[in-house]
Amino acid sequence: MRAMILAAGRGERMRPLTDITPKPLLRVGNKFLIEYHIEMMVAAGFTEIVINHAYLGEQIERTLGNGQRYGADLYYSPEGTALETGGGIFKALPLLGNTSFVVVNSDIWCDYPFAQLRRPLTGLAHLILVNNPKHNLKGDFHLNKQRVSENGIPRLTFSGIGVYHPDLFKECTPGRFSLVPLLTKAMQAGQVSGEHYQGQWIDVGTPERLRQLEMRIKG
Repeated sequence: MRAMILAAGRGERMRPLTDITPKPLLRVGNKFLIEYHIEMMVAAGFTEIVINHAYLGEQIERTLGNGQRYGADLYYSPEGTALETGGGIFKALPLLGNTSFVVVNSDIWCDYPFAQLRRPLTGLAHLILVNNPKHNLKGDFHLNKQRVSENGIPRLTFSGIGVYHPDLFKECTPGRFSLVPLLTKAMQAGQVSGEHYQGQWIDVGTPERLRQLEMRIKG
């Protein structure tokens, strides 16, 4: 089972920090943000990891290399112009294999036990949902008995961690597109499971949240 780290975003809300540095290479504590994901993935048994990139992507490849020092094999999916989540995953499918795979956003930080995702996928997707943070109080999806739907109360926030089957993308064509319509269609067909994770999680989307994470790690 392979994993993918989404690292192609421009990081507009992080400017000016991201003017000359891609967001995944921002430092938190004594590591790059993306290194936390790589190390957690490897510890959970995911040693074949795909990383997509666009803006300043050559810095990511040059910095991380082939992954040998992390005990992993890193594969890169360059996009040139960012293809959004759906388009980025679709482009990387040849690197991800024919079975289900794990995807995590590079701009989050969490202590989720990724080894739990090394199990057969029922349906087309499995989403990790978390409590709604202050910047997303309305939430994204409803979870009822491990089944995720677009509508319903209460609503939880999508963590940026998911497991997907290649068939979720079988009707897609190359280009820039969102993952959300694909998930919504799969939800309507009852093909999306989920779980509510209540451990540590933060969306590192702004300089303020980056500072909060720095304090949390040091603490």
